[in-house]
Amino acid sequence: MSSTPAINQNPPDSPNARRYNRIRRWIGIIDFILGLVVLTVLLGTGWSGNLRDLAYQGAFQNYTLAVFLYVLMLLVLGKVLGLGLDYYGFRLERRFQLSNQRLRAWAADEAKGFLVSLVIATILAELLYFIIRHSAQYWWLVAWISFLGLFILLAQLAPVVLFPIFYKFAPLENEDLKARLVRLSERAGTRVRGVYQWKLSEKSKKANAALTGLGNTRRIIVADTLLDNYSPEEIEAVLAHELGHHVHRHILKSIGVQAGLTLFGFWAANWVLHYAVDRLHMFETLSDFANLPLLALVTTVLSFMVLPVLNAYSRFNERQADRYAFRSIPSVEPFISSMNKLAQQNLAERSPSRLVEWFFYSHPSVSRRVAAAAAWAKR
Repeated sequence: MSSTPAINQNPPDSPNARRYNRIRRWIGIIDFILGLVVLTVLLGTGWSGNLRDLAYQGAFQNYTLAVFLYVLMLLVLGKVLGLGLDYYGFRLERRFQLSNQRLRAWAADEAKGFLVSLVIATILAELLYFIIRHSAQYWWLVAWISFLGLFILLAQLAPVVLFPIFYKFAPLENEDLKARLVRLSERAGTRVRGVYQWKLSEKSKKANAALTGLGNTRRIIVADTLLDNYSPEEIEAVLAHELGHHVHRHILKSIGVQAGLTLFGFWAANWVLHYAVDRLHMFETLSDFANLPLLALVTTVLSFMVLPVLNAYSRFNERQADRYAFRSIPSVEPFISSMNKLAQQNLAERSPSRLVEWFFYSHPSVSRRVAAAAAWAKR
């Protein structure tokens, strides 16, 4: 296949793209450090115990209600302390003309996000401490199995329960494109329960598409910002990549990887909790929910330590999905043009530094993906 201008196209990053991504990374770093500081202060000063006592008072000494009140106070504290960063992130999207959202709509989404977080965090905390109280010796193993089941259930319910809380969806009206995407999914060996237009433009100018859900909730969602600005061939190329994850069983493999890491995490949390209770006498029992910040701290530190490894594994999967897309579409030119258009529309960095890509990126950089597609075209 002969080279074309589209295949060779790999424009440099704009100053705006570099500035936007640099600021976003710093927001993430500051947020991470702030979380560590808050958790450490709660444990080091004994304030976590004070919050527990307040929760018991408000719950009239009822353990289950006290756990809920404690989780509520923790989330409120975290939200108040992080509100400045959240608002700065909102202003950042507006500043770089990536957001269509007004302040009132953003605040409504923040409120809905807080309530969803409260519901999920309460379920997890109540379940965790119920298990600890009734199976103190093997709580970490029972909790691991229970949490793994819950996460799989959430992945299945997300497209029909969680996503509609924040976004509007409607069946795709373009029957030709719909048939084209369904045929593509059937060739990949997956049956989808529908193709939906994701009304992303109400909030953002960015574009995206995804294959979401598990089992009978599996569906294709295509952002209206993608439908309005991309050709059917480009949309097909984007979705072919997403279907590559199904073909290579990346979801199942990722669940396996996460299950192994989570098992280690629960084992480590059990060891740390026993050390805090038996040696340091920070808490009277394992079921003292004032130790929740300690569990969160262990989780945060371990997640930080394995992040580069998980990102490297994710980039490997993304490269496999890209190669499946190359094989599934008549020409890689729409893939290349869609990558470059997405990078421009989303202000993505096409060529980040190797260190930044190694630590922060779950996908190969756009320049690497375009180069891989160009190399494939020359075969």
